[in-house]
Amino acid sequence: MSRRTKYYVVSTSTCLAVLLLIGSVLGKSADQTDTYKHIEVFSDVVAHIKSEYVEDPDMKSVTLGALNGLLEAIDPFASYLNADQYKDYLKNKDVTHADVGLILSKKSGYGLTVEGTVPNSPASKAGLSSYDMIESIKGISTRDMPLAYAVLLFQGDPGSTVDFSVVRARRPDQPQTVTLTRAVSTLPPVDTRMLAGQVGYIDINALSAAHAKEVAAAIEKLQKDGAQKLIVDVRNCALGTPEDGIAVANLFLNKGRIAYLQGQKVPRQNFDADPAKAVTSLPVAVLTNHGTADAAEIVAAALMENKRAQVVGERTYGDAAMRKAITMDDGGAIILSVGKYYSPDGKSIQDVGVTPQTAVMDTEGQVEFDENGEPLPETQTQQPKHTLEDDPVVKKALEVLGAKAQPV
Repeated sequence: MSRRTKYYVVSTSTCLAVLLLIGSVLGKSADQTDTYKHIEVFSDVVAHIKSEYVEDPDMKSVTLGALNGLLEAIDPFASYLNADQYKDYLKNKDVTHADVGLILSKKSGYGLTVEGTVPNSPASKAGLSSYDMIESIKGISTRDMPLAYAVLLFQGDPGSTVDFSVVRARRPDQPQTVTLTRAVSTLPPVDTRMLAGQVGYIDINALSAAHAKEVAAAIEKLQKDGAQKLIVDVRNCALGTPEDGIAVANLFLNKGRIAYLQGQKVPRQNFDADPAKAVTSLPVAVLTNHGTADAAEIVAAALMENKRAQVVGERTYGDAAMRKAITMDDGGAIILSVGKYYSPDGKSIQDVGVTPQTAVMDTEGQVEFDENGEPLPETQTQQPKHTLEDDPVVKKALEVLGAKAQPV
């Protein structure tokens, strides 16, 4: 095959692939003429890469990078998997594996970004936190790596190790190589205690159907013990489905809209509070930070916008969507958000997160590092949280609730 023919085939197939993806994502919502203009620009760029780059480029890599770049430009949780990667994905997606406990996205545009960590996991014990960036896994750059494939690379047998390079959000000038041992993590139960002023404190580190039941039981116990107000702490709670968040929000709401789901091909579905499922009418404050994501964000948004609670802390991460694997003709697939969850006021949680009415910087998880960039053991997040007496977000929540600021 001549260079001219090879160029024509490669550039045409690449453009056609991108055109198909744009069509599937944008559908009828975009002007077709404008779409084709963008395709012409892409074709022109491919031509210059092929003819003028310092060496003959690997067009397979160029195409893969273009496809993932296209997806990530509109959806930080999207992935394009080739046929082999998709086979691995299907084989492993419903299997429980040991892993390091990282919850990932590509929200920064840089590469893999840590959305949060699974409580009690190797990643949480190593002090990794939201907005840390994963540069490479097993020596492979994550810049053009599909998100779903990166998740597979972190999985493996219990006791096996995985090496990766990370740029810490708090130490961006010092990237470091981290080796973690994979493990099956046990999620912590919902924790409660009574604070001064008859304020019940509920600490939720992860959400699931079981955790939703635990939250209901915790509320009822605190009320029985005399609680007159409640603090619900969902900081660093990034694990759980939107359905879990809807279930927990309903515990506090006897009326109103909790959220709604809608997409281009996903009919709008409203999730309204069921009065029979509400278990409390006490005043509530919800604590959030950058590590609050997905289910926990639905809780915070629903309670805040129904004027059922004051949200105190930091803006949340932004992740609540219905995702679907769409099979391609080549045996690969794209994993795409096909519907987004919206707050009662119509805000896309994935796009904007939840902004508290009362902003307070969270000092939780501020890990100290030694000269080699390694977390100091006494400051790692597997250690108990700093005491509530010293927690500025809890103090502000107590103030907002009109309670004393000295927990007991």
